[in-house]
Order: sequence, then C-alpha cells, then structure tokens
Amino acid sequence: MARKAKPKFDKKMIVEAFAEMAREKGMDRDLLQGIIKETFSMIIRKKYGQEANFDIVVNMEKGDVEIYLIREVVAEVTDPITQISLDEANKLSNEEYDEGDELLEEITLENIADNFGRRLINMAGQTLNQRIRDLEKENIVREYEDKAGEIIIGEIHQVHRSDVFVMHNGIELRMPREEQIPRERYRKNESIRAVLKEVRRSGGTSSFPDIIISRAANEFLARLFEIEIPEIYDGIIEIKSIAREPGERAKVAVFSYDDRIDPVGACVGMKGIRIHSIVRELNNESIDVINFSEEPATFIARSLAPAKIKDIQISEETRSATVLVGDDQVSLAIGKNGQNVRLASRLTGYAISLVKEGGEDIELIEFRDELGRDLYTALINAEIDTAREFLDADPEFILTLPGMSKNTLIELRKIMLEEFEEQDSEEVRTYITNLNEPQAAGTPQSEGDQEQQSGEQTGAGQPEAQEATSESAGESDQQADGNHAAPVEQTADAPETGENPEASGQPE
Repeated sequence: MARKAKPKFDKKMIVEAFAEMAREKGMDRDLLQGIIKETFSMIIRKKYGQEANFDIVVNMEKGDVEIYLIREVVAEVTDPITQISLDEANKLSNEEYDEGDELLEEITLENIADNFGRRLINMAGQTLNQRIRDLEKENIVREYEDKAGEIIIGEIHQVHRSDVFVMHNGIELRMPREEQIPRERYRKNESIRAVLKEVRRSGGTSSFPDIIISRAANEFLARLFEIEIPEIYDGIIEIKSIAREPGERAKVAVFSYDDRIDPVGACVGMKGIRIHSIVRELNNESIDVINFSEEPATFIARSLAPAKIKDIQISEETRSATVLVGDDQVSLAIGKNGQNVRLASRLTGYAISLVKEGGEDIELIEFRDELGRDLYTALINAEIDTAREFLDADPEFILTLPGMSKNTLIELRKIMLEEFEEQDSEEVRTYITNLNEPQAAGTPQSEGDQEQQSGEQTGAGQPEAQEATSESAGESDQQADGNHAAPVEQTADAPETGENPEASGQPE
C-alpha cells in the first residue's frame, strides 16, 4: 500500500490566518508581524544555534513569509553554523561562488516540518499563541486604563453573592460588593451604568486583568452630573467636593465661574428635572446640592442644611469646628443616625461638633480633684472657669500651666467631654501630641505632690469626687434655664424632621 503524501503548507493561507486573528483581536498588523518574526527566529536558533545568521521577511499584504539562512563561503569551514565550504555552496546553487561570498539558503514553509521537526513546530505554535494572549491582555489593559473615570454601559452577565459581572464589548468587568449600591437589585441581561474605577493587572500568565467598575464611588455621581448638567460639562460650574452614603444620601458642593449662573439652580433644574434623573439612576438616593464657599464657616453652615445655624467657631490648626444650633434644629443638624453632620464633615473636611443652644456648662470646680490644686488655681487665674472654656482654650497655652503635660491634657479633655457625651476628634489628639511641651512656669512639684496628683487622677479620693459630682448635678437641675451651651451627641438616633426625602438644593 502506498504511503500517504505529507500535506504541504500553504504559506499564504498561514499569513492570512494571522491577519484574520489580528482583525478579531483588534491587534496592530505590524505588531503581529513582529510576533511572527520572533516566533520563527526562536525555532531557527533552536535548530541552527544562537550564532546563526538569518533573515525573515513577513509580508502581511501579500501573505508571504520568506526565511533565509545566511552563511559565509570559505575554503575551510571552522564554524558550520555561520560558514559553508566553497564546494558545498556551488552544489547547492547554480551560481558560481567565490571565497568571502554569502550564501542565502531559503527555508520554505512547504518543507518546514522536514527542516525543523514536529517538536520545534509545536513549540513555535505554543509560543505564538502565548504571545498573542499576552498581547491581547496588554491591549485590554491599555484600553480600559485610558477609560478610567468614565461611565461604562454594559450588560449584566452573572450575579454572584458578592460580585456582579458585566460584559462590555466582549470583555468581562467586575463590580465587587463594596462598589455596589446597597439594597439595589441586579438581574441578568439587564443594562447597567457604572464608572470604570481601576484596572488590576493579573499576576498569572493565563488570567485576564481584573477590571473594576463602581456605582458607589463619588466619581460615578460626578460623571452623572456631567452628563445631565451641560454647565458642568462645559466647565462653567465645577464640583468642588462630594460626600456620599450610596443609596441613601449625598451632598455635592458646586461653584459657578459665571456670576450670572446660580450653580445650585442649574444643577437642580426647572422643577428638579435634572437632579431627579440622577436620583432615579442612584436608586432614589437623596442629593443635597450646596453652594461652595471659600469661607469655612459659611461652607460648614451651608453643608449642615436644612438645619439653621446660630454660630460657628473654627480651629484651622485642628481642622475642627464647634457649631451652635437651636433646640428645634438639633434633629435636623444631626440627621438620621448622625448622617447629616457626618456627610457635612466629609464634605467640608472639618471635624464638626454640634452644641445645643440654651444648655448648661459645668463649673471647673467640679473637676478640681482630677485637675489638682495647683493646676485648678492656675486655670482660674487664667480666667478659665468652666469645662467648656477649658475645652475651647488653646492647647498650647494650657501646656504652659504648672503640672500640665500632653498626656494629662488629653486625659482631662476626655473626662470633661464624657460629661458632655462627646469625644475628641483624632485631629485634636494628633495636634496636641505634636505640640512642643514647654517648661511649666513656677516651682516644680515635689515627688509627694506628684504622687498625690497621680492618685487623684487615677481614682484616689474617688468618694469625694463622686460627692462633688452629685452635688453639682443638683445644682445643674436648678440652673436648667441658663444661657450656657450644652453638647449634642452627633451619632444619636434622633428623628429627622423637616427633611425632604427627595433631592434638594440649598441656594443662598
């Protein structure tokens, strides 16, 4: 029985197959041409050695591949990889060669299997496939990195317990749980809009990059404003800052570069038509649009809307603000579960403490045991008579008083704030910790005095302190109609009255 003839390779079909692959994968033809040349170079060096001299010509337009092995014609061969004898060169070609000439021996695709063997051919195919996959991943990474911060419209492909997978132009994107709007339901095959947050390059050779999209990011809200509000897209109105609790409430500070345009009115639109489309996209998330101000007190007052503010004391060193509000405005200022004041703090960048108007202060004498005799006297001489005056005083000045240290100051502030049901912000504690502690004026304390004061601060003399506190509580009940300011717990679950559940603007 006659043996079957070996199939011949059609080099034009091979190149056309590569060209079709380039079109499907969206690759540059010149780049794919380079990959083909590198693949053939690899198998030639495997066959003839690393020192082999060769040339590969790939013509993607004509569908042609030419491989030439170049060897020098010599009288006596010392390196068979790069040299060929004169007699052998004349046998391989019809031309007459002289010593020093170069012989170009063509390696055709028709006899490539005979020249290189099945193992090298398989290796070349695997290498080519891997290079194409790597190139495809790199193209995807570059494409989506360029789209970072843009809104992507895709189709929900899969909904898992923690992740939602979205298909966009044949590429799978992932929306983790923390990037989803809480209580928003996602269904397979539905269209979805999200902002492209980041592209995470995968470490493995086979996996594709992890492309993260988000509906909970502030950038998503900002892009929606750009789409719905032409003035923002054109740069006439700028979004200065955003504070957001996805799916519940958001505050957006805007500023107009044209005095004739009201930024809040432009964002809300006639009868709220512009802002309502954004609210619907965000699963009925309430949005407050606020007019930005360079003046911190004004900006903080606007950010606490709809509450009306009585007074604001700003500390630039600690980036904190003490806000005085009326009794009837407390619940509005705090918001549901402290949401309003929390978002206002994030929007402005200031740690906001709310103080109710018409409340009580605590006389400093009530903390005499914790302060110690010398420090208490020094504070009274400095005209600091109440706990609130102590808390509002400059920490740098308090540290100059005898017997005071940074740790003692932080502890005393903590004790007093607990009486007001408040707590120090991290910024205030950091500010105090970073202060230079000066040498206190006056005579240094003796060891006995220090031990006595330490005992007083750590609980010694506690019965007397409790008795004094009990007496002060009685006096406080009698002074309930005083004009001092009392603290309001920011995170109290106070009812939120008077708030518009839908989007609202706060024009001046």
